[in-house]
Amino acid sequence: MSAEPAVLLSLANVESAYGPIKAIRGVSLQVRQGEIATVLGSNGAGKSTILKTISGVLDPTRGTVMFKGAEITAKDPAEIVRRGLAHVPEGREVFPLLSVRDNLLMGAYTRHDKDGVARDIEQVFNYFPILRERAAQDAGLLSGGQQQMLAISRALMAQPDLILLDEPSLGLSPKLTREIFEIVVRINRERGTTILLVEQNANMALNAADYGYVLENGRIVMEDRCDVLREKDDIREFYLGMKETGVRGERRWKKKKTWR
Repeated sequence: MSAEPAVLLSLANVESAYGPIKAIRGVSLQVRQGEIATVLGSNGAGKSTILKTISGVLDPTRGTVMFKGAEITAKDPAEIVRRGLAHVPEGREVFPLLSVRDNLLMGAYTRHDKDGVARDIEQVFNYFPILRERAAQDAGLLSGGQQQMLAISRALMAQPDLILLDEPSLGLSPKLTREIFEIVVRINRERGTTILLVEQNANMALNAADYGYVLENGRIVMEDRCDVLREKDDIREFYLGMKETGVRGERRWKKKKTWR
């Protein structure tokens, strides 16, 4: 029987607020080394706040954040990056006036192995060939999907043990979303990079991830392996857009109508 992977990241009773408004309330979760974990929830549930609290962008008002066995609660974000944690924020925040290649080099600013940096640039170009074609182009001129590819690639250039990935599908077409998620899974499987994924597209997230947490109103209300979560009735109805129909005592599911 193989040993269970070590816990790489853990949060214990973490609370964070924006002024008087509590965004997350007593959140506890674990991410094991080598896995993809996901946090699901509606818009405003507090998903992005969890990632900001982990990466040091937002200081918690209560609780503890542990990474690789050491406490990183409220540490400076630059120090957290040096410890091996990279954050890809919502909204594809690239440096718009820098070229694609220079954006990648910015991701490697903590490194001093010039040959290794060059090899990693080649590797991210293999993941996202369009970035090779656009290497000399200003990042601000890329499409939304290409900027998302660049944001993920820039995080990889830091050689992180853990990537915090916030809403990678936001604003992207279904085709581009599938492509992004396929590469995220490849990065996890091929490089062994652990990933904590925040995502509103529950179907994509549950298919890509190993373990999932459901967040409502700033609290974790459910957690389990993703294959188990996919089969839960409330997950099917509220997050996967399915509804149960009874036909002669059988339980069947069909897509609910959605309106835009």
